[in-house]
Amino acid sequence: MSNPRPAMRARLLMRSLAAAVCAAVLAFGAVPVAAAPAPLPFTGQRCDKKFDLSGPPSKPNTIPVGDASRVKADWDTYDYTNQRQAMDNLPAPTAKDIADAGEDPGIWQEGDKRKVYASYNRRQSSTNPYTGTFKDWLNDAYIENAARNSRGAAFGEKVARDFNMVGDHWLCEVQIKDTNGKVIRTYDAVNTKTKEFIEFKSGGAHSGGQIPGDRTVLKDSRFAEYKLRYVFGQEQEKKTTTALRNLGKAVGNTPEGLSRVTAYEHRSTPVARFTPGQYTKFDPLLNPTSSAGQGARGGLNDMLNQSKPTPETMRQQMERIRQGDPTGQRLRGPGGVDFSTLELRFVGAPAKGEGLNYSFSAKKMPDPDENPGYGGEEKAQLISDSFFTWLALTPEKFWVNLNPDEPNRIMDTKFGKTDAGRVLLEADLKMKQDFAQAMNPAKPLGKKFWNATQLTDGLPCLHSIRNWIEPAPAQVREQDGGIYILDAPLKLSSVPQEFTVQPPGDVCKPTEAQIKKNQEVVEELIVPEVERLINNDPAYADLRRVYTSRVAAEWIRLQDAKKATDYRSIINSDNVAKWPIRGEKWDFNETWQRYLKSYKEGDYEFEWEAGGKVYIYTMGGVDFSKAPKKNVTKQVFTAKHQYLPRGTETSVKTMTDDAESDEILLLGGNTDAKPTVPPSSAPGSGSGDDDGSGSGSGDGDGDDDGDATATPTPGGDNNAGGLPITGSSVPVPVLISVAILLIAMGAGLLFWTRRRRRTFVS
Repeated sequence: MSNPRPAMRARLLMRSLAAAVCAAVLAFGAVPVAAAPAPLPFTGQRCDKKFDLSGPPSKPNTIPVGDASRVKADWDTYDYTNQRQAMDNLPAPTAKDIADAGEDPGIWQEGDKRKVYASYNRRQSSTNPYTGTFKDWLNDAYIENAARNSRGAAFGEKVARDFNMVGDHWLCEVQIKDTNGKVIRTYDAVNTKTKEFIEFKSGGAHSGGQIPGDRTVLKDSRFAEYKLRYVFGQEQEKKTTTALRNLGKAVGNTPEGLSRVTAYEHRSTPVARFTPGQYTKFDPLLNPTSSAGQGARGGLNDMLNQSKPTPETMRQQMERIRQGDPTGQRLRGPGGVDFSTLELRFVGAPAKGEGLNYSFSAKKMPDPDENPGYGGEEKAQLISDSFFTWLALTPEKFWVNLNPDEPNRIMDTKFGKTDAGRVLLEADLKMKQDFAQAMNPAKPLGKKFWNATQLTDGLPCLHSIRNWIEPAPAQVREQDGGIYILDAPLKLSSVPQEFTVQPPGDVCKPTEAQIKKNQEVVEELIVPEVERLINNDPAYADLRRVYTSRVAAEWIRLQDAKKATDYRSIINSDNVAKWPIRGEKWDFNETWQRYLKSYKEGDYEFEWEAGGKVYIYTMGGVDFSKAPKKNVTKQVFTAKHQYLPRGTETSVKTMTDDAESDEILLLGGNTDAKPTVPPSSAPGSGSGDDDGSGSGSGDGDGDDDGDATATPTPGGDNNAGGLPITGSSVPVPVLISVAILLIAMGAGLLFWTRRRRRTFVS
């Protein structure tokens, strides 16, 4: 048998040589390789590293395509820290304060009043001093600028987490440079897989200064396949929707004919976290025991703290806000709230010593820049004072009466010293005047009314009528430890009644049949129209306000009867000294005189075709002695108000949109506010030393105008900028090292193979 070992050695030698040749070729590039893709024309950090996201994508990690909005069932909140909020009750500085603080806020710690005063001094010593009051500057510049940065950073992290921006195709803080290396735009994120630039905005407004950069980027041939997506945390403002639509038209559509510029509303409400301190503002709103360092706080209180009393003062404030915020990064402020529609809609369990959660509703102002809401403090004060009035006085006092035969029974004396009593009596007089106007034959309804009444001797002859306003059953839901006031309608009652004091004009004597017929016409045509005004017209808004507080107070009464609450000492105390009539001096006797003049002289006159002259007259009152309510079933409540509990809970912490109505905001608080989390535990806790002289840095974008430059990460993760680790992008020394390693591995493999074969062949 011939010896096979020489042939086997020859084969092993050939294999060893082949391995060495391959390694050498790999090391010196003698064999051509596939061309690598060109480096991306931008730099950025992987989002999963920036926000410490880990693991594979657990859900589709792409933002919904096209213009879209988050489904209402998913609306939620996120926290951000702004410890400066704890300084919102700091008084204006004295001359000594100014001297002690200096103009360098950086030398003072956060929470030290000297830091605030130094920032204010620096601003007022600049070429652009603040033109409003110190309080205005404190809230709208000093506190808000810090909030803007922290809030934007927290929202950016939330979006990254919600959409699970994991993988090397998700880059954050992306700088777009022109061919000369100059940064023309910085985006919060980019998805290299879907080819989308993404801009985060925690509010609903865009930055006008960023639009030119967007246009430049999208018209750049390098980004012809890229799209731009804005992600908003709130409903877009109209001017923003228009601006993005115009941008989309300017840069053209995708090959499929779709806009390259779209917006997604990732609806989520930011909640500011801070620890209250010596200079924190607490309100007495609904609070039965408020004292220094104690009281109510919440989204409503923040808005009231910034609201102005008149349209003109609010417009001036909005102008200052716009000048200090050219980036448009503020959230909806007090100018976006129609305080004339403010009403109490929820009170929680009045557990003794634990404070009371509450929530109000108000309509949005459609154009807050040009027509901002105002007067928030006055309206909230009325609701709160009325709430305590309903608790302190016993229900049999809750009526007013404008009757020409009863000048000494206008209203209870103590009730007449409160704003609740004032509102009821003024509403009664307004109702009587509106009732008369509804009968005016110069108007279609009045003409229809008189044509339907029975005449006496060819002339209109209307009997005397008593009208009064009273509550209709309120629709409520007792749930979650409290009561939701879903609807609190008022109704107008009307009955025939004779009076001793006669109205102007000739007295006519209709028959009983004519009175019955004419009263039916009154109730069919006039009563519904006036009732509609009472429940909807702005002139009766205060009446509706004090009635919803009546419903809430009655519920508190019932709870206190079961178990003592913090309101027990107030209930039925017959003492309303703490809640007097505010504003201009008012006397119910003066209202009575106005009514009597109207009754005796008439509000207007009209000529009947037969030549007779008739004056219209009505009389009645308002009776809130009863507050009937109907508790809707759980099934009805869940079907019609499925988002209300969530929205109410959020409103206790901060102002939020009502998911059930695009026109409504929810604002609330707690009557005994306590700190929640330490400032260091929420995202974006740094406040910096911004003196409120500029607009802040937007929504965590860094430099909004795109002038910033990125610093490459040295060493570490070489893929942090998203560059591929293949082809020509890998340095030659790396390839040589790999080749040497392969040669060594080849030699080791040859040795191991020879040893192994000896074992089997011998």
